[in-house]
Amino acid sequence: MSKDNIGVKMSIIMNRIKRTFENTNVDALLIMNSKIQDANFKYFTNFTSGVFENSYLIVKKDSMTLVTSPLEYEIAKESKPEEMKIINAKNKEETEKALRDELKNKKVGINENFISYLDYKNLKKNLGLELVDASNALSVARSIKDEEEIKNITIANKITKKALNEIQKYFKEGVTENQIAARLEFLFKEYGGEDLAFQTIVAFGSNSALPHHFSSSKKLTENNFVLIDCGTKYRNYCADVTRTFIFKPDKNSTKYKRMIEIYEVVEEAQKLGIKSIKEGVEANIPYDKVKEFIDTTHGNKFKDKFIHSLGHPVGLDVHDEGPGMGKTNVKLKKNMVLSVEPGIYITGFGGVRIEDDIIVTESGAKVIK
Repeated sequence: MSKDNIGVKMSIIMNRIKRTFENTNVDALLIMNSKIQDANFKYFTNFTSGVFENSYLIVKKDSMTLVTSPLEYEIAKESKPEEMKIINAKNKEETEKALRDELKNKKVGINENFISYLDYKNLKKNLGLELVDASNALSVARSIKDEEEIKNITIANKITKKALNEIQKYFKEGVTENQIAARLEFLFKEYGGEDLAFQTIVAFGSNSALPHHFSSSKKLTENNFVLIDCGTKYRNYCADVTRTFIFKPDKNSTKYKRMIEIYEVVEEAQKLGIKSIKEGVEANIPYDKVKEFIDTTHGNKFKDKFIHSLGHPVGLDVHDEGPGMGKTNVKLKKNMVLSVEPGIYITGFGGVRIEDDIIVTESGAKVIK
């Protein structure tokens, strides 16, 4: 990596640090990984490789220190942002000494939304630190995406949507939900995706009425819904896209006409939701408009068939930090990235969901293509 690129990367990270400390009065942040990584670890390091199990990232206003093991030391040294100090701790005693030395007499913020109670107790007992909850400051900072984050989310979306366009070639009678999911995940990697944003949902027929259905061995038959909710990651950042198709429609059938009616209502609802989003709008407003539209259209035929929020933040996590578009009056801010995913679900028949990720702007919502 060139020095110019490192400089740009570090300036982005320093801006993330600055935004976080604006909302907390701690002297340092301690990001602790357990067997899984806290997403905030990636937020401040930009690492795209390494497990970093039981590693500690100390974030101060003007610097960072990573305390890690020999398993990750070389990866960290190769990938580290400028000015990050790395301590290669070979055992628990060396780890605790490094943390005590770096955090002595400091008020330390932790992410209580991630850290376990046992880990919290061990930090207090073994290190004698003054620990306070800084999870809100981390959440507020991460809710507004910077240029680098928006670029990575956009690329993840492009890959996801390209794969969704291609996957339709594999629809055939007798193919299973699992087979379509596996093929789609192969396409993500083929087109440049790096990991799954979440477990791919493929739902045929009546299974499409189950919003969180897990793909199964159910086989595809003609004149049925195919609902796919999926996303890849690019440089740690997620996409979340849902499309609903009708396989080999029988356009003269009553069933087809009902499916099309549901699809058209959801399609119109998503347009209404997207049109209702802009900077300064309370997050419940787009949800309320979409909910009212679905509940009252076609003579109240679909009342109470929209059973989840209109959308959620998307970023390092597929359900990222920030306000969702449900029953909350938190105001949307410029450069928040949100999914917009209205749906109608008819138990025993099927369901339709259409989902795209958008960027909040001063003038409206920009759909990520």
